[in-house]
Amino acid sequence: MHTLEKRYIIILIGFIILLSGCSSYFDQGKIQKAGMLAETSIHDQAWGAKGYKGLLAIRDKYDVDVYFKEGIKTEQDVANAVDELVNHGVNLIFGHSSAYGKFFVDISQEYPDVQFVYFNGGYYADNVISLNFNAHAMGYFGGMIAGKMTKTNQVAIVAAYEWQPEIEGFYEGVKYQNPDAEVHIDYVNDWNDEKSALESFEKMRDVNADVIYPAGDAFSSEMIKLASKDGIYAIGYVSDQSDIDETAVLTSTVQHADKLYELIAKKFNKGELSGQILTFDFQDDAISLGRFSPDVPEEFQEKIKDAIDVYKKTGMLPNER
Repeated sequence: MHTLEKRYIIILIGFIILLSGCSSYFDQGKIQKAGMLAETSIHDQAWGAKGYKGLLAIRDKYDVDVYFKEGIKTEQDVANAVDELVNHGVNLIFGHSSAYGKFFVDISQEYPDVQFVYFNGGYYADNVISLNFNAHAMGYFGGMIAGKMTKTNQVAIVAAYEWQPEIEGFYEGVKYQNPDAEVHIDYVNDWNDEKSALESFEKMRDVNADVIYPAGDAFSSEMIKLASKDGIYAIGYVSDQSDIDETAVLTSTVQHADKLYELIAKKFNKGELSGQILTFDFQDDAISLGRFSPDVPEEFQEKIKDAIDVYKKTGMLPNER
């Protein structure tokens, strides 16, 4: 055999061994690099910022490179972004929105060694999982506080979508605490339509609502600022928004998306993930209430804390006990 032929054979064998090693690496489910897709910006909303915080935590804990892509909205955007991330060696991809579920499922078979993760949806596949916040209870406890603090017995919700479980929970919490209160609900049908949401706020002000729950991250901050200016109480959303006005913000329904990034990375590294829908709640420290306004009576704050403790232990809300 010629020397040149021997070299080709050695190179080919080495290449096969390298490929085999990579396959074994992926089979073990170890993070090579992590990526994140966001519909808007990671900087202009609390939801996006929490995802980015979680991504950085993965970077620091596992000493891997991380990437993020903003403005990824369409199926073609997702296909292009995923292809780019995979070419960079990313094998754990987070889609920071419910919109990514179907897109991920549609392309998941093309990337069998990549784990796809997204939030708040019903789609899943062998290598696609959905992370869902059980948001009913957080809405319920926020509603109890709203029912306690309203003086006009007019409480308002401006939400992105009708399917949000925190909306029904909030309504139930208000009615449990204050059966005489009327709850007005308006839906924007878009996470990011701040203009329509603020128009809904004007309608709620016209019906004399004195507590409002802006259940949409893109518009909650601006709506709370308007409420504060008009002497209206608010319940914060996604993050602790008491920094806007510590008195006007009675509390906040907080979703700790960043903690779920770290949890999923840990499970991925242990090979514990499969196609499934995972649900998280107060018991998982994935949801909490934010700081209380000093206007909320201390004895009622304790009542809410006790109710949350019971819920953590039993899974039962006050109206179920």
